Amino acid sequence: MGINGIYVLATVVTLCARLLHGLENGLARTPPDGMARLERFRCNTDCKNDPDNCISDKLFRTMTDLVISEGYADVGYEYINIDDCWLDKERSYSGHLQPDAERFPYGIRDLSDYVHSKGLKFGIYEDYGNYTCAGYPGSLGYLEADAHTFASWNAITSNLTGCYSHPKDMDY
Repeated sequence: MGINGIYVLATVVTLCARLLHGLENGLARTPPDGMARLERFRCNTDCKNDPDNCISDKLFRTMTDLVISEGYADVGYEYINIDDCWLDKERSYSGHLQPDAERFPYGIRDLSDYVHSKGLKFGIYEDYGNYTCAGYPGSLGYLEADAHTFASWNAITSNLTGCYSHPKDMDY
């Protein structure tokens, strides 16, 4: 290999090392979405037959406690996010989102308060369309009301997907 080849190789190695190191700005050192609940527990709502693994108040309190006790919070994990399947199949009579009352008997605000009391941040999922990806009520036509609902529950983040929405509806 000639001198030009060595310079090219050194340049490529230097560039690769810089790319692999990444940008050191303090952002995204942990997954922004926190614990990946949906990948592990999917949309398991069968609390009668699988009480330790169903989407419920108990599951998210347990996850909160584990993030603290297992040291995840010490290395930067700070979010407990509820993904799909937390909702009741219908909105309340007043048109508000509501959790499944059997699986979240104390309500979402109480769960959010618990998460915050442990020094973590609480986030929640909804869908921009008519339904969530799993078929629960979506936010289309209720965006402002749902935003107020999430704020009243002290949700720090909200994750909106678009499973049952049309792209033209997203030009809000």
